[in-house]
Amino acid sequence: MRQFKNQLPAQSPDAKKREQIFRHPYLSFILLGVILILILLMQTNGFLDIASFRAIGVTLIYFVAALGFTLLLGYSGLNSLGTAGFIGLGSYLAGLLIAKPGYDNFGELIAYGLDIEPIIGLMIGILVAIVIGGVVGFISLRIEGLYLAIVTLGLSEIFVEIFRNLGKFTGGVDGRIVNRGSYPSLFGVFPVTREVAFIILAVVIVVAMIFVVNLIKSPTGRAMLALKNSSSAAQAMGVSMLKYRLTAFVLATVFAVVAGYMYMLFYQSSYADIWTLSLSLNILAAVVVGGAFNVWGVFAGTFLIFGFDLAILQNIQFFQQNSNASIIFSGALIILVVMFYPGGISQMLVNIKNWYNERRSKKSTRKDAYARNSELKQKQEKFISEQAAKIGR
Repeated sequence: MRQFKNQLPAQSPDAKKREQIFRHPYLSFILLGVILILILLMQTNGFLDIASFRAIGVTLIYFVAALGFTLLLGYSGLNSLGTAGFIGLGSYLAGLLIAKPGYDNFGELIAYGLDIEPIIGLMIGILVAIVIGGVVGFISLRIEGLYLAIVTLGLSEIFVEIFRNLGKFTGGVDGRIVNRGSYPSLFGVFPVTREVAFIILAVVIVVAMIFVVNLIKSPTGRAMLALKNSSSAAQAMGVSMLKYRLTAFVLATVFAVVAGYMYMLFYQSSYADIWTLSLSLNILAAVVVGGAFNVWGVFAGTFLIFGFDLAILQNIQFFQQNSNASIIFSGALIILVVMFYPGGISQMLVNIKNWYNERRSKKSTRKDAYARNSELKQKQEKFISEQAAKIGR
């Protein structure tokens, strides 16, 4: 019997183009940006209260910092507890660069301000972050592990003390507040209100996620991962420890400073008591819980650690009366994840997907086997009936 193979009809050019668009690796990031704009529209039209909107905004800001931290921890294997200090530095830089000088009722200067266009201020902040990240990167060449974490923690605490004591630059213990009656203007046209800052934040997040994914898949990302797995083997293969450790620290510092800059644009204020070790540990928790090797895992971990706390736990009376209880919640999550899913939420979702696909494959295999057995049985019955008919003749 001649057998014919089933041939699928050729796809039209339009169908191929649509398939390429839907499979584009950047599509999910762009859709996230669209969802964030829809959240903004919901808030402006009264469908979302301001408290939830602020909670989403600050969580997204910390997600930017967590993206940089995942490059440092997940792909370079470097420990840092100074993330909060770098975020605080970015917020105070924004306050100094974009705000107007402040005077008291007697005309005496009480706060410096350069009144620079926000985009130019952001570029200056990135340059400062590159310099500081390079300095910390050089330090990481001499020490690593727990000692590096302690050094970065000490650097963060130095920043916090500077924030508290440089009154005319940072506002001291009272914090730096940008006067809401004189918002900085974007391109000299659009006042940077909280809504405009949220749009800028959405753009920053989409660009940051695309950048991180491309970096991870590039030779630079593979070199960082090689240094993390075995620095000796990587150096033997020609991977420069100086180059890639500096790159990791510079990028992590830039992401943290950009997050702080966006914090000032969104909140219009910054206080030294925010940028403490507790925030650095929560960012670490977000990366560990979400999964340090997947940007969507970091996104989920950030919302679980920060968004869940701000939007849900802080509305529960017990957590309102015991502010440190949320830290216990984060610690318990880290313990559970490290014990059962070291790869974080992203690994758990991958395992669930593989289990579902395996179960579906087995079910399909059983169905095909049953169909083949039924077909074989029908053929046997047909053959027996034909033979019986011949004998009857």
